[in-house]
Amino acid sequence: MNTNWFSWKHTVGLILLVGLNLTASADGRPNILLAIGDDISWQGIGAYGAEYVDTPTFDRLAVNGVLFNNAYCSAPGCSPSRAALLTGQYIWQIQEAGTHGSDFPRELKVYPELLETEGYEAAYTGKPWGPGKLTERDRNPAGAEYNNFTLKDLPAKGISNKDYARNFKGFLDERSKDKPFVFWFGAHEAHRSFELGSGAKNGIDMGKVRVPGFLPNTDLTREDVADYGLEIEWFDSHLGQMIETLREAGELENTIIVVTADNGMAFPRAKANNYEYGVHMPLIISWPAGIKATNRRVEDFVSLIDLAPTFLEAAGVDVPGEMSAKSLMPILKSNKSGQVEAERTFVLSGRERHTHARPENLGYPIRALHTAKYNYIRNLFPGRSPAGFEFKDVDSSPSHLLMLESMDSELTQLAYGPRPFEELYDKEKDPYCLNNLAANPEYRSILDEMNEQLQSELHKGGDPRILGYGDIFDSYPRYSSTRPYPGFNTSGKYHPEYVKRARSQMKDLGISNPGYERRLRRNDKETGKKPSK
Repeated sequence: MNTNWFSWKHTVGLILLVGLNLTASADGRPNILLAIGDDISWQGIGAYGAEYVDTPTFDRLAVNGVLFNNAYCSAPGCSPSRAALLTGQYIWQIQEAGTHGSDFPRELKVYPELLETEGYEAAYTGKPWGPGKLTERDRNPAGAEYNNFTLKDLPAKGISNKDYARNFKGFLDERSKDKPFVFWFGAHEAHRSFELGSGAKNGIDMGKVRVPGFLPNTDLTREDVADYGLEIEWFDSHLGQMIETLREAGELENTIIVVTADNGMAFPRAKANNYEYGVHMPLIISWPAGIKATNRRVEDFVSLIDLAPTFLEAAGVDVPGEMSAKSLMPILKSNKSGQVEAERTFVLSGRERHTHARPENLGYPIRALHTAKYNYIRNLFPGRSPAGFEFKDVDSSPSHLLMLESMDSELTQLAYGPRPFEELYDKEKDPYCLNNLAANPEYRSILDEMNEQLQSELHKGGDPRILGYGDIFDSYPRYSSTRPYPGFNTSGKYHPEYVKRARSQMKDLGISNPGYERRLRRNDKETGKKPSK
């Protein structure tokens, strides 16, 4: 066990209680520190009620700031979710960046670069945007890389050896002291794989572990959840060290600190799914100099894409018109808890291809609408398997392998079996989204209302799946690994048949897409193929 880390996680709360009579950044504008975990559902943090994890940093930030009870990511997969957060747009608005392991078009504006043009320094440590390939950019959109320092002593296998906290200090030491900064701390935790038994070995109280209701409640799944909790504690401990570095540098008071994650926990029916544990995210924002009313719990429905315009507004930078998100600054500046902005009663999420798990490298497209009481989910191609060939669209884990041993069980069928075009869940009665009400005549009016609202919002947002050229999503290349499944399976290449379909659809609709055509020409040149017709 890493005893230094174990000691640190139990003392960091004291550090956050010290007085904040500190200096502001050089030009008065706030610094921005985004701490984004990998595969963490909102209920994996102590401030949201998780009793088995020890997250003093996150919990103290919630006391000193604002905790959002209803924050959702744009997609239940890392690459598209991170791209959406950076651009302030939903995944169906950002072309190739809206699918997993693809490209990040150069015309997409991202908040770190917009802030850089206004005098900020932008950098990251850990995991930035990705996976994917930057064919048109010289640098990751999260900023300049700071991953020079590593650790030898780790609490468990599977935890990254990157010394996030020291890398952040290295950035602060090297940056221009007369400029504010925007920094992306992308923890690799709690991404699979976990060392089995590492949670209990490092002090997780197994008696307090609670297994979500969509998983079988067994000793093995409890152990798996505990191991997940250990990785969340590691994330928390590094942010605590970063906060101490900010305090020592006199930069803490005027730094906006955000705690969140890209998508839900890597368990069956969570990650890569638009149910609660796939898209409902932690979101805590602290800013001592800017948020006067603290220890607030906000019920407004917000999306992680709202962070981009929030950061820009806080820095006094104009928000581009293409950003469909809405700044959270009115909520942060308010002194209210509960519902602050009356119109924030719903949020959207979606999904396209996650891994290469189906013939022809096809995805499993989903669009969803989330409110306080209901989740409405539309599976656009219910004939495709949600879990893919050999269940490869689900992260491998002890819980996953256990469920595959009982294919006839209700929970396994819910996780891996076919799904209808529409799903509707009453979250107040069914928080784990197990009882689909879409075919229940008593809910017909609610289903129709949410269907109409989702359709309207997607149309307004320019979703190609709704406007009639949705095949463009299945044409996008996957730069990550592929499997020897039937049909098209070439990594790094646009799918020629779906390119043809998408072009035909756009032509019929009178839609011009010069960026798409430019990337197709570049891809054809790089792969040595004849230009796409």
